[in-house]
Amino acid sequence: MPATPPTNGTYVCHGITWATGEPRLLLALLSGGPPAYAEIMNQRLGFQVNGTDRWCTGRYRFADAVRVEAVPCPDRALVEQNGQCSRCQSQDDFRFAHRFHHGGHAPEALTTYMAQPHWLYLATFADGTSKVGTAAEPRKRSRLDEQGTLFATYLAKSADGRTVRLIEDALTRHIGLPQAVRATTKLQALADLRDLSQARAKHEHNLARAAAALTDMNIPTAVESWTPPSEGDRLRTADSERSLYPHDLRQGEHGLRPISCVGSQVLALVDNDDEMAYVLDLGALKGRLITLGEFSSQSSAVQSALF
Repeated sequence: MPATPPTNGTYVCHGITWATGEPRLLLALLSGGPPAYAEIMNQRLGFQVNGTDRWCTGRYRFADAVRVEAVPCPDRALVEQNGQCSRCQSQDDFRFAHRFHHGGHAPEALTTYMAQPHWLYLATFADGTSKVGTAAEPRKRSRLDEQGTLFATYLAKSADGRTVRLIEDALTRHIGLPQAVRATTKLQALADLRDLSQARAKHEHNLARAAAALTDMNIPTAVESWTPPSEGDRLRTADSERSLYPHDLRQGEHGLRPISCVGSQVLALVDNDDEMAYVLDLGALKGRLITLGEFSSQSSAVQSALF
């Protein structure tokens, strides 16, 4: 997945990906062709969102027995209620993964993918909320990198994807840890971050609870700390000089320079304002038609979050 520098043009935005080991904007040219993995860190990102329509973000296919890769929608189709058109959805074998452990339909490629080792993890976000999740061995690192978490720990390693998802469900039943956290919750928590100690304490508390529950279920633990990527260091540091971005990313023109990234959330500077850094979620662009170019954010006086 070579990096493709952002160039002027019109794209269907697929959001942020960490599949390459660093945050990149995944873009599909409206005119067709393979996806572009555009670097965003410490580079100016100017774009205009075209209209309010949502566009198909394609599908994932199995590149081999253990890897998946993004495939843009060949029709660049409009969608209404979900992120995929009917054609891409029907060809997306990976869509069966979430029900795989309940014995539902499983294409051969998905069955092979799920047969490889998987990891169970605990992730804690800036507001102290913790969740449990799973990742296939090749996605062990990138899966957590893309979550937007402050602290995370791998809890157990399973021989296959079916078993690890059954363990995940059992852990949720036993101690009530959720398996998802809303993107808006992650974003607001990062904007409000002033003290890391609460989130750290919540993570350690829930880690102890989860480990004890796994032991009670006779499931061997394999506790291993996740090392957060350096691109998120600034966002993960308690810093009062930040505020929520005052504009809706899903419309209008924007000019940003991301200086830190946690998951799909970024800390960015805007043109002609080096005093305040803004927290925003580039994931909000997923499915939007954007034109890259010399666009700028509207000026807006934003009071420091310190007051």
